[in-house]
Amino acid sequence: MISHHVLFWLKADTTEDQKIAFCKSLETLENIEVVKTFHVGTPAPIERAVVDTSYTFSLILFFEDLAAHDVYQVHPLHKAFLDEFKVYFDKVIIYDAN
Repeated sequence: MISHHVLFWLKADTTEDQKIAFCKSLETLENIEVVKTFHVGTPAPIERAVVDTSYTFSLILFFEDLAAHDVYQVHPLHKAFLDEFKVYFDKVIIYDAN
């Protein structure tokens, strides 16, 4: 099993409508056939010193194996998301684990 956790910090001037469109596009990634588990969210209102709530959106995907992860990376839905929305990224951090 491979987990793929992506944290997005959107640019400060991103409008609410753009954030809604961004989130809707993230949600399309659940339709990629190799995605086993999917979650998109925003920071939970948890205040603890070890919890980072500075990001705008979190995307967590689980894949059966590395080969499935690699299929996802080149999938047309993933590429379409990046092509349209990478202009809104201020920062992105990815944590992959097996």
